[in-house]
Amino acid sequence: MTKKPDVRLRRVYDDPADDDGIRVLVDRRWPRGVSKVRAELDEWCTQVAPSDALRKWYGHDPEKFEEFGSRYRTELREPERASALRHLRLMASHDRVTLLTATKHLELSQAAVLADLLRAVSR
Repeated sequence: MTKKPDVRLRRVYDDPADDDGIRVLVDRRWPRGVSKVRAELDEWCTQVAPSDALRKWYGHDPEKFEEFGSRYRTELREPERASALRHLRLMASHDRVTLLTATKHLELSQAAVLADLLRAVSR
């Protein structure tokens, strides 16, 4: 039986927690008002972030989230993004991973879509 990856979501603006594990920022742009020291990142994985066009289309409109998730999963099949997703899966298979984003509503973010993909049994 394969162990389900331990993936958490947090805002990058929140203080780091001792039990965060590997802290990975999954936004394409650096969050305003956060220093790299304060963020305490282990990695900034810009390659896994949605395209600017998709991000702008979505605009964090809750009514568009389902369609955003579908379009984002399609983008994640592109070679560079797929490679970045494999890298995150590898990290999550060895340790707890905390996906960080500047988004106010974590459950409606690309980080939520990524967390679901990472928690799924390996494909």
